[in-house]
Amino acid sequence: MDPVEEMTVDELAARAGLTVRTVRFYAGRGLLPAPRLRGRTGLYGPDHLARLELVRELQALGLTLAAIERHLERIPADASPEDLALQRALLSPWAPEETEILDRHELDRRAGRHLDDEALKKMAALGVIEQTPDGTRVLSPALLNTAAELSALPLDTLISTHELIEHHTSELAAELQRVFQDTVVRPYRERGRPPDEREQLLELAAKLKPLMIQSLVGSFQRAVDRAIRRSTTGDEDRP
Repeated sequence: MDPVEEMTVDELAARAGLTVRTVRFYAGRGLLPAPRLRGRTGLYGPDHLARLELVRELQALGLTLAAIERHLERIPADASPEDLALQRALLSPWAPEETEILDRHELDRRAGRHLDDEALKKMAALGVIEQTPDGTRVLSPALLNTAAELSALPLDTLISTHELIEHHTSELAAELQRVFQDTVVRPYRERGRPPDEREQLLELAAKLKPLMIQSLVGSFQRAVDRAIRRSTTGDEDRP
């Protein structure tokens, strides 16, 4: 690292818009490479900042820390800040809302009801919230009220439902990501990452991803309708 670009953990946290406690927590979870040591002081560089920004982008997508850990495990430890920034830029159009960290009082106010520990456990099973050192992170504020209502269902039902949705949507997302990487991103990198193509790539991603989401939602709605027809009437699939 260029010594001019090195930062202490306090400076890194300030640049990333996080608390020092959260940065240390992420480092303890293996989300950051080890810093360079100068005596007993850890020094961080642009690559650490880029990873923290990527973590925040992934959280904005609603990913839990466990899912983020799995995602970062696939990124080389020596990935450049530029590669991390490109990945973050390609991810950002997916994010429909920002995550929030709330204390228990504000969480109850937003949900419109008192949420006991059991309700919070069920909402975490749905992937709507997770506990962090700074409070309860709401991964999907738009789903907070819905999740609070669903917390009346048995925990086993919620866990099974969430696992099914996570499994199948993760598989589909991985396939779509591979197609995008193989047909768009990889050729761009093989051409030496031409600066004049970078904006075109980001613009393409911004246009393509919302269309894919809309297509997925529509297809899923039709699939649910077909499944209900089959289970209640025995009818064959209809367009």
